Amino acid sequence: MKALRTCFRLLVGLVFVFSGFVKGVDPMGTAFRIEDYFIAFGLPWAGQFALGLSIILCMLEFITGISLLFNLWIKKTAWLLLLMMTYFTILTFIDAIWNLVPDCGCFGDAVKLTNTQTFIKNLVMMLFVVPVFMWRNKYRSALNVKLDIMLLFLTMFAFAGMSVYSARHLPLIDFMAWRKGNKVNKTENLPVKFYVTYRNKKTGEKKEYLASNYPWNDSEWMSQWVFDSQRVDDPNTGKAATLLVEDMQGNDVTASIIQNPDYQFLLVVYNLKETNKEAFLRILPFFKKARTEGMPFICITTAMPAEIRKFRLTHGTAFDFYNADDVILKTMVRSNPGLILLKDGVVIDKWAFRDFPPWNEVSDKYFK
Repeated sequence: MKALRTCFRLLVGLVFVFSGFVKGVDPMGTAFRIEDYFIAFGLPWAGQFALGLSIILCMLEFITGISLLFNLWIKKTAWLLLLMMTYFTILTFIDAIWNLVPDCGCFGDAVKLTNTQTFIKNLVMMLFVVPVFMWRNKYRSALNVKLDIMLLFLTMFAFAGMSVYSARHLPLIDFMAWRKGNKVNKTENLPVKFYVTYRNKKTGEKKEYLASNYPWNDSEWMSQWVFDSQRVDDPNTGKAATLLVEDMQGNDVTASIIQNPDYQFLLVVYNLKETNKEAFLRILPFFKKARTEGMPFICITTAMPAEIRKFRLTHGTAFDFYNADDVILKTMVRSNPGLILLKDGVVIDKWAFRDFPPWNEVSDKYFK
């Protein structure tokens, strides 16, 4: 029984540490999903608390995992474990039935699961969590309680510091499609596979074949087997939505941007009303240098033309504005605004507005 208790403890601990870390390293991504839940439940005003709740939630999840992995103060943290798993299971059940939020983000952007898959995952996890909770008094730490608590609090503060840094700058680990070094102008689709299933007339046995490989030319086989069903395996479904950029007249200009073989600067603003205005003033000298060097520099946002015109007059922004969906912009860079350097569809570098570099620094690094 001791070995079983240890296995259950370690398994649940690993899942919680992984889940808490991949979300905590990108707290803005989790905050966006919390905002989606607030909107779905008719509480849009609560969106202002989303980032703080994101950091707290990820921190509690990570600390619970650390407690289980290293056998620290489990007698108390097991209550937090049961409470969180019960809450997550109920929430994902609601999602699986009504699909209030398309992606609950239980593993952030590191691992994508459907709402149904997430609910099933939580049900399976409960099979391990409940026994761990029931055995909470049987786990014995090698340290005293005060040292257990001190280590957990130190871990908590370190984790919170990492999350706050990632929220103020960019994720320390980027799991998104627009991460540095990734090619984003891939247009080719993977081949779609068609499968057919045949059933034996006598035994009822079923066999599945690729549609092009079943023995259709074997008359004896065909006399013994009958078509049962078919399925399609399309690896292109479920992919993240692709970037669609339009000019102020509604013309699609995506190809001219992400297929540009030369360097291209993209200033990404997923919310023009709430963007950092001072950052626009700081980026203007950079924009002028880029224009002098003949390098394209554009701003992509979700705002409507009237709002953009007003913003340009107020802040003196001379670069061209284009439109794109805010969901895509939030995956491009977790900063409002954020700057991306693109070349031939490859993300060369990107910066949060707090880290906008001087032109000479970028020029010396990439253009010389």
